[in-house]
Amino acid sequence: MAFFFEYSYWGLLAASFLAATVLPFSSEVILGTLLLNGYSPVSLVFIATIGNVAGAVVNYVLGVAGAVVVLKKIFRVSQQDLTGAQRRFVKYGMPCLIFSWLPVIGDPLTVMAGLLRVNFFGFLILVTIGKLLRYVAVSYMVLVL
Repeated sequence: MAFFFEYSYWGLLAASFLAATVLPFSSEVILGTLLLNGYSPVSLVFIATIGNVAGAVVNYVLGVAGAVVVLKKIFRVSQQDLTGAQRRFVKYGMPCLIFSWLPVIGDPLTVMAGLLRVNFFGFLILVTIGKLLRYVAVSYMVLVL
């Protein structure tokens, strides 16, 4: 964990990327620590959002590639998570990608978007909005509350 703090912006980029993939990781602690140490909130939110969206794109590509076996075997994404993500897509459509930042359901949603071959540009816009708003909210809570 020290790596992420030592390399500040680069560390946050790496942490936010990892947090958006199917690997279990959290970037909020690193973001909060850097905020409390005087780093630029705008820069931190921008960098965290870029990293998190890039991780979601990796999930999308895994979905497009049909790498469900890889997700289940290596990353231990359960069939239940994938089935739930598929149900949400069928029920709510692409707008549910705004919630791709949510723990547990967010990563399978981005994989499912790839599996269902949703429009990549629409995917990118919705995922970016959701992840940006999440990091803005986290930053606000750390700095104001």
